[in-house]
Amino acid sequence: MQVFLRTCCLVIVATICMNPSIAFARSLDHLMDLTGKMQVNITLKGRDNFTSEYRYDVSVRNLSPDAIILDSLIIVLDKITNLAGEDHEGLTGESFLKRFDILDLDGHTEDGKPFFHIPTGTSRDLVPQTNSLPVSIRIRNRDYVAVFTPSFKVLGQKRPPPEDKRADSPATPPPPEQKSPPSTDRKTVEKLIQLLIKKGALTEEEWRKANRP
Repeated sequence: MQVFLRTCCLVIVATICMNPSIAFARSLDHLMDLTGKMQVNITLKGRDNFTSEYRYDVSVRNLSPDAIILDSLIIVLDKITNLAGEDHEGLTGESFLKRFDILDLDGHTEDGKPFFHIPTGTSRDLVPQTNSLPVSIRIRNRDYVAVFTPSFKVLGQKRPPPEDKRADSPATPPPPEQKSPPSTDRKTVEKLIQLLIKKGALTEEEWRKANRP
C-alpha cells in the first residue's frame, strides 16, 4: 500500500511540475478590470473542420486616457455564446466554456477561466488610441457545433503618472536682465545726432557746445 501511495504522489508531483497552469489557479488580484476601457478585436484566422479547431487573432485597443503597462496586460476567455447569445446549457446550467478545449493558454484564473498574455513587442506601454499586437488563440469544439462566439475580459495595470516636483524645492530664479553695453548705446546716440544734423534740425556747432564739459 505504501508503495502504491508513493507512486501516486510522484505522478502528481511530476504532473504539477510539467503543467503548473493546470494544477493551480494564478492569482490576478493585482490587476484591474479594464474591459470597459478596452476594445477587443477578434479576427478568425483559420478553421480545421476535421478537428473542429478554430484559430483567432485577438488584440486590444486602448480607449482610456491612461497608458497601460503592456507587460501586465492579459485577456481572459470569459465565456462562449451560441447564436441565441446564451453562454450556459438551458437544462443543466453548464457553461458552454467547459465543452471547449483551449490550447496554448498561459494559465487559468482563480475561477478556472483560461487567460493569455498580450505580446509586448518593443513597447513598454499601450498608449491611448493604439492597438496591441495580436495573440493567437486556438479553440477546439468537442461538440462540433458550427457557430459560436468567444468573449473576452481584459485585465492590466495603468502606468503611474510621473512624480510631481517637490513643492518646497527652490524656484529657479529668472535670468538677469541683459543690458546693452555702453558702446552700443553711444553708437546709437551718434547715429541719431548725425541724422538730426543731416536734416538741419541741429548744427555741428550746437552739438559741440552741448557736449562741452
